[in-house]
Amino acid sequence: MLHIIKLAVGVRDAAHLAELQRARAKSDPPLRHQTRNRPKRADEITEGGSMYWVIGGVVLLRQRVTAIIRDQWDDGSACAGLVLDPELIRVMSRGVKAFQGWRYLNPADAPADLGTAGQIPGIETLPEPMRAALAALALL
Repeated sequence: MLHIIKLAVGVRDAAHLAELQRARAKSDPPLRHQTRNRPKRADEITEGGSMYWVIGGVVLLRQRVTAIIRDQWDDGSACAGLVLDPELIRVMSRGVKAFQGWRYLNPADAPADLGTAGQIPGIETLPEPMRAALAALALL
């Protein structure tokens, strides 16, 4: 299994990403993220991997990648489509430096889901901006 990490460019917060994805899934199913190049390690990603979303410089969410398909941009040119499970899962916030495109993310390096045993009790109830700020300061 292998994950992907990706910047959610232009996305304000988790609710905004959910809103954008609901609209996209309705207007052009299936819900997917289009990317220029098909990942060379696609089989590893579709064996339980997730897309980890970086919003405002902080990893906040993940979504399972259920398939990787041949797809087309709006202009008809070829691309790859990473088909995503619509469920957005909150993860322990962690600051990330900006990068272009997407990167592979080893499972050992991926942030844990919120609510997993051993985490700070009640952390999921903190407002997202506060969790992001605390993560950026390496306090979470």
